[in-house]
Amino acid sequence: MRAQNDELQPVVSVCIANYNGEKLLDECIESVLSQDFGGDVEILVHDDASTDASLRVLEERYAGIVVIPSTVNVGYCVSNNRLAARARGQYLLLLNNDATLRQGALRALVTDAALRRAPFALTLAQYDRRSGALVDLGVRLDLLHTPVANHEVNCRRLAYVQGACLFIRRDDWFRLGGFPEWMQSNAEDAYLCALVRLHGGAIGVVGGSGYDHLQGASFGGNRLDNHGLSTTYRRRYLSERNRASMVFVCTPGATSWFFYAMQVVVLLVEGALLSMLKLDWKLWRTIYWAAARDSLGMLGRLRAARRRAQSGRKIGLWSYLRILDPIPHKLVMFIKYGLPQLK
Repeated sequence: MRAQNDELQPVVSVCIANYNGEKLLDECIESVLSQDFGGDVEILVHDDASTDASLRVLEERYAGIVVIPSTVNVGYCVSNNRLAARARGQYLLLLNNDATLRQGALRALVTDAALRRAPFALTLAQYDRRSGALVDLGVRLDLLHTPVANHEVNCRRLAYVQGACLFIRRDDWFRLGGFPEWMQSNAEDAYLCALVRLHGGAIGVVGGSGYDHLQGASFGGNRLDNHGLSTTYRRRYLSERNRASMVFVCTPGATSWFFYAMQVVVLLVEGALLSMLKLDWKLWRTIYWAAARDSLGMLGRLRAARRRAQSGRKIGLWSYLRILDPIPHKLVMFIKYGLPQLK
């Protein structure tokens, strides 16, 4: 990789949102610095008021990168928006602090992007850093906007790419509005990619390289282990609230009200059933009821977000819905792994 030249516009700005990543940053940053890429690359790190030695690691070992320290914890969406605002590259690569690029990653992404005119959101094959197993080749969604890991090469039904390694033109990022800060964290990548699709763009996975990811290391939960699906109350709440809100904002046409109502009803029914099965009413209070209540409480903000999202839309309802899997993915996961473990 060629060192950053302050007099030239970098080709790629690698944006790393960090919180308490003292033990993760070295491998993440070194994976970028070791890329066999001939263009100028800048690395930016937003430190979200870490309580560990993250800032000391950055100051002592990486003098050439841009560090944006925050005195208060602002969350993943705000962190990435701040990074994009400081970035100078033609392209942005959002990279989690618990992710590392495989060799050839930047070259593969830039080569593919140069052939595209319309907006896009690209990624690479994702592998689990613990086992080396393939995690996904992008992500699909079911009708309830639940994520479904894709393992099909050249899949034509991709809905989004994960924010752990998301590549997009900087101009398109700002044109689409970046990450919605009301989401805080979780489902913001699916939301941004939905906007890409609404505006006639494409979601893709680039071959020839990949990235390794310690899933859940930066936010907790969200991974399969020997005990089944493991997540946290906080992560599940944000996921349910944000996906319901996304349905309202992104679904084209007046039917968005129908799909949103269906999402909220299913959310409440699922929460009641799970709470009874697990004899855990904290599930109901802190995840399902809270997610439905808070999404409905944001309707004024969501209507404004919907007007912006649908402005200049280039696809209709059928094009938006046709890539969605008809079978509810949560049902599949329940049959395969049983009830999720929450902590």
